[in-house]
Amino acid sequence: MQELKWSYSGLKNFIDCPRQYHEVKVLKRFNKAPTKQTLYGNVVHKALEHYVKDGTPLERNYEKFKPMLDVFREMEGEKYPEHHMAVRYDLTPCSFGAKDYWARGIADLLVVDESDGFIVDYKTGSNRYADPKQLQLMALMAFAHFPELEYIKAGLLFVAHNDFVTCEFQRENLKELWEDFHPPLKRLSLCMETGVWQENPTPLCGWCPVSTCDHYKDK
Repeated sequence: MQELKWSYSGLKNFIDCPRQYHEVKVLKRFNKAPTKQTLYGNVVHKALEHYVKDGTPLERNYEKFKPMLDVFREMEGEKYPEHHMAVRYDLTPCSFGAKDYWARGIADLLVVDESDGFIVDYKTGSNRYADPKQLQLMALMAFAHFPELEYIKAGLLFVAHNDFVTCEFQRENLKELWEDFHPPLKRLSLCMETGVWQENPTPLCGWCPVSTCDHYKDK
C-alpha cells in the first residue's frame, strides 16, 4: 500500500472526487491540463512574490495590486516569500523534499516577528467560495518550523477584488487544529487500504481529465 503523504490541495482534490484523485495523483494515468485561469494565477503569483521579496517592479497590468502588497512589505519581522514547509507523521519539522515527510505546503508569504506570525495566500480568482482551511495547515507547519511563534494571523488576499479573508491561530490550540484534518485523512487512508475510490459526480466533472469515468464530459 502506498504511504500516505499529502498537501492541502491534494486533500481537497480527494474530497471533491476520490476517483479523480486516484487516477491523477496516485496512478498518474491522466493529467490536469492548465487553464487560462491557472496560467494567469501562476504569473501573478510570481510577480507578487518578487515585488514583496526584493521590490522588483510590477508590470503595468499588476500595478493596481501595489497598495495591498506595500502593507506586507512594511510589516515588521523576517519575511519568507514562497516559503516551503513540511512535517513528518509525528509533526516534527522537516525539509520540503524529505523522504519521510507526511504533510507539506507552500506559504505565499510568511512573516515572523518574534512570537507573532502572519501568513498570506494570494488568490487571483473569485472570492465567492473562500476556503481558509489551507491557511490552517500553513499555520500548523509554521508553528512546527518556528517554535517561537505563539500566534498567527492569516489571510486569503483576493487581489482582483481587494478582499482579505482572515483567520487567527494560537499555538495552544495545536491539537484541535490538527484534529480538524483527521476525518478526510481517515477516509483517504481507507481508500488506500481497500482500493475503492468512488467517483463523486458534480458540476466539476466538466473539467475532469479522467475519460474512463462514466461521468466524464467530453469537451
